Amino acid sequence: MMPADLIRAALLDAARELGAPATIAPVLERPRDPANGDWSTNLAMMLAKPLGEKPRALAQKLVDRLDLDAAGVSKVDIAGPGFINFYLAVGANARGLTTIVAQGDAYGRNQSGAGERVVVEFVSANPTGPLHVGHGRQAVLGDAISALLEWAEWSVSREYYYNDAGVQIQNLAASVVVRLRELAGHPLEFPEGWYQGEYVLDVARAYIADRGARNAQELLEREMPPELLGSFQNDPIALAPAILEFVRTHPDFVRVAVDELRKTQDRDLKAFGLVFDTYFLESSLYAPGSARAIAPVLGGDASESAVDATVRALVASGHTYEEDGALWLRTEEFGDDKNRVMRKRDGTYTYFLPDVAYHVSKWGRGFTRAINVQGTDHHGTTARVRAGLQALEVGIPKGYPEWVLHNLVKLMKGGEEVKFSKRSGSIVTLEELISEVGRDAVRYFFSMRKAESELVFDIDLARAQSEENPVYYIQMAHARLCGIFRVGGIDPASLDASNVDFDALVEPEERELVKALLDFPALLAGAAEALEPHRIASYLLDTAQLVHTWYHKHHVLDQPPAILHSRLFLAHASRIVLRNGLAVLGIAAPERM
Repeated sequence: MMPADLIRAALLDAARELGAPATIAPVLERPRDPANGDWSTNLAMMLAKPLGEKPRALAQKLVDRLDLDAAGVSKVDIAGPGFINFYLAVGANARGLTTIVAQGDAYGRNQSGAGERVVVEFVSANPTGPLHVGHGRQAVLGDAISALLEWAEWSVSREYYYNDAGVQIQNLAASVVVRLRELAGHPLEFPEGWYQGEYVLDVARAYIADRGARNAQELLEREMPPELLGSFQNDPIALAPAILEFVRTHPDFVRVAVDELRKTQDRDLKAFGLVFDTYFLESSLYAPGSARAIAPVLGGDASESAVDATVRALVASGHTYEEDGALWLRTEEFGDDKNRVMRKRDGTYTYFLPDVAYHVSKWGRGFTRAINVQGTDHHGTTARVRAGLQALEVGIPKGYPEWVLHNLVKLMKGGEEVKFSKRSGSIVTLEELISEVGRDAVRYFFSMRKAESELVFDIDLARAQSEENPVYYIQMAHARLCGIFRVGGIDPASLDASNVDFDALVEPEERELVKALLDFPALLAGAAEALEPHRIASYLLDTAQLVHTWYHKHHVLDQPPAILHSRLFLAHASRIVLRNGLAVLGIAAPERM
């Protein structure tokens, strides 16, 4: 056991001797000022009221009953209103380095998830264009949250939900027709809300190849109704309704467009080092027989669609009503700010309904925990979807699913905001950003702030090979540690803890670095519980600073044997922790820079 665990156990024993409640759980924290010890607890203040004692007097009674020999505590004092501060002997902390080296790549893992299944859904961009920088932030957050949960022994499934149905997809298909019109030599004009990026030209060319045509004109003459083709030289804005009707009756436009954009998005994600376990299509929820996957949850006819099965179950629950020809759900009964339309007067469904069906599918696939990482524009979705799931009355918990909502990304370059890309039409693509600064920098910058905070991404800083660039600074710390072993011709695997004098690590910089390394497992566990990867990013930066300070102030290789061996062991443990922390964020740990 680590010293902190032994101190916590001793506190618990002492508190019980004094009659503390059985549920008491002593908390240890690092004092802000190292002069106040290695650990501090407010246990006396927590117990003062239930035990009817003054905090300082109770703190003294606790101290009098503590058995701290095994923990390596050299001094205990009482401060302020009743804080108990613990000071460890030099070697007591440093001996914890043996655990780091022994566990290696596994150091920091815990088993709090106990193998339970969780699905983390993220990115989930409509296949209507390339991934932009907002999707990039979501990709980093979702992947890092997934990694944090994996380090806590959750069985994680990364899932991407394609919104490949609805108005936006129809507008994409219609935009392809406009680009075909351009390729056939007609002026380029787009109705409002259609997709104007140059990437739609690639989709148009792919459609020509898919249909086996030689060029756009031949394709249009072969597939377009004569009355529409005859007027196609006119203003396409006036022809928008006719074009939309045309693509609705020609599903190959949607098929090719979605396939091509999915390929583009998949390529960008792979370049980002991200692989999903499942890709789920919204369109599949409308397919006959898709209710089979949720029949164990909702019952009924497995041959119907999942969306129809969800409507049937909601109507059967008694929480729906009809008004003005539309079908409504009483979501107000379950905490939403107003009731919601499920089926419109024209018989089509709102986005809300397939969202509910999709989350029933998650539950039906055995995911008793689901986490959605999405933008803040989905804030209104949370109450709606949860209300829909509760209205089904099938045992899905009230807080299902959980949401992590991230704020906007503002790109800066040369002191000015970067607002759009020619290729995408109105966005900066993730591919362009990765090409500009590299994958590691993108991953670190997207993870270094709390999700709900707006992120200012400074491209110039992300490209800089200097100490001002945080990811460069962290990676350089790891590379410097590796350099110690390379220059000394020493294999880190050859280090033997039995030959290390841990009492030799007496320098203040060494003691602070050791404490930071030992805090990594608790930090990781807390980040996983809170779903906050930015804690890892901040920890890595702080620990890298401790490494650099120690590296510059204290030599390793030209020291007497006792100091040499202890500092090599500290350097090796530091390498392990930096490498493991970077791995959680999906960032490389280079050995040379």
